Amino acid sequence: MSSFIPLPFSNNYSDETMQNKAEEINALLQKRRTVRDFSRQKVAKSVIEKCILAAGSAPSGAHMQPWHFVAISNPEIKSKIRQAAEIEEQEFYQHRASEEWLKALEPLGTDTNKPFLERAPWLIAVFAERYGLDQDGKRFKHYYTPESVGIACGMLLTALHASGLVTLTHTPSPMGFLKDILKRPANERPYLLVVCGHPAADAQVPDLKRKDLSQLASFFE
Repeated sequence: MSSFIPLPFSNNYSDETMQNKAEEINALLQKRRTVRDFSRQKVAKSVIEKCILAAGSAPSGAHMQPWHFVAISNPEIKSKIRQAAEIEEQEFYQHRASEEWLKALEPLGTDTNKPFLERAPWLIAVFAERYGLDQDGKRFKHYYTPESVGIACGMLLTALHASGLVTLTHTPSPMGFLKDILKRPANERPYLLVVCGHPAADAQVPDLKRKDLSQLASFFE
């Protein structure tokens, strides 16, 4: 049985302080946007490390922590990822995507060309561990892997945004090429590719509207 320790923190904030903090985090995250125009400005490895550590604090089924993050700044590897991703994207746009799906993508201005995969200073490939391996190489089961990794990805995006960076979540399908290029083990599968860095000086984003509270939440009091 695991040992237990006292809760590391306990902030007994006043109602007013909680309200202010909630407003601050909402204001910060409402500014988060998916960006496709990146600057070549470098980002310190230490910033990426701290954001990955923040993502690794996410809750997970039975605390199995079924994730692995591969951060890439190497230009040659980024080039290989771009080439492989664009091949899959061409297949998607030409053969795999339905007309309804393509129509839904039109307002976003996406296409098969993915220069941001080389231009942005960092790519973070997130892998989900389908099962764990002990020191003897014996398999053990992971629980709620997709849910756990999804939460960790959300926390990664939040940490990157709070650090002053912009991001893009890229999910070419299939993503098996990431496993090959990055030489990941058999128990992992690619889950998400996060592109991150500073925005280009002339970066633009679609003029999109988010759901208001009445549309995205219900309350029973």
